[in-house]
Amino acid sequence: MFELSVESHFSSAHHLLNYEGKCENVHGHNWKVEITVQGEDLDKSGMLVDFKILKKYLNDILEKLDHKDLNSLKELKDISPSSENIARFIYTQLKPTLPMLKKVSVWETEKAKASYTE
Repeated sequence: MFELSVESHFSSAHHLLNYEGKCENVHGHNWKVEITVQGEDLDKSGMLVDFKILKKYLNDILEKLDHKDLNSLKELKDISPSSENIARFIYTQLKPTLPMLKKVSVWETEKAKASYTE
């Protein structure tokens, strides 16, 4: 079994719903996102999937989030845009295009990340 991962970044603002503390106020992050795909079969070039394709699919999704107030996006409007929910959002957006998608991880700081997988 092979696993490939790519990373990218986006910047955005959000505030957590139903939360007591500093994060209930609007604040921003420079988010790091990693996606991981998994599969057994390599193509004729000896690749599971080209890294540039993974990066393109990921960046297409992150463009929807970059420099936005995440609370105002229709897909996240009724839920708290926590790292966990952002990871799930990115996963559900990518899965139809990348059926081999295994996991999405989202860092809101260098030392704090959330991951989503089915």
